[in-house]
Amino acid sequence: MDPATAARRWADTWSRAWPQRDVEAIAALYADGAVYRSPAFRPPDLGLAGVRRYLNENLPAEESIECWFGQPIVSGDRAAIEWWGSWTEQNQELTFAGVTVLRFDDLGKVVEHRDYDNHVERRQPPYAEW
Repeated sequence: MDPATAARRWADTWSRAWPQRDVEAIAALYADGAVYRSPAFRPPDLGLAGVRRYLNENLPAEESIECWFGQPIVSGDRAAIEWWGSWTEQNQELTFAGVTVLRFDDLGKVVEHRDYDNHVERRQPPYAEW
């Protein structure tokens, strides 16, 4: 699968599966040996088990999830995808705006995932030009 198609599939899957907290739909995007780093300064989660661990730890804590994804920017086997997400966590409204940098294998599976983001403690939709 070409990286542009893989990146669009990644964004489309996350946009549907994140609000539904569908760990398996998201995990299916990743290669067996994936390196998943989120947030950037934390040690990575390794392999599909690590991806599932991260998702199973974080997604259940998020309620009333709304998310948006931009058009992927693709170069070679890598893509950068802008995203925006709002949810409630432990009765606190949160909004994160970020970019995920991905690298794909020849089958279109993610082998490297890195998140960079910023957040505010309120629910805020994307700005008009986003």
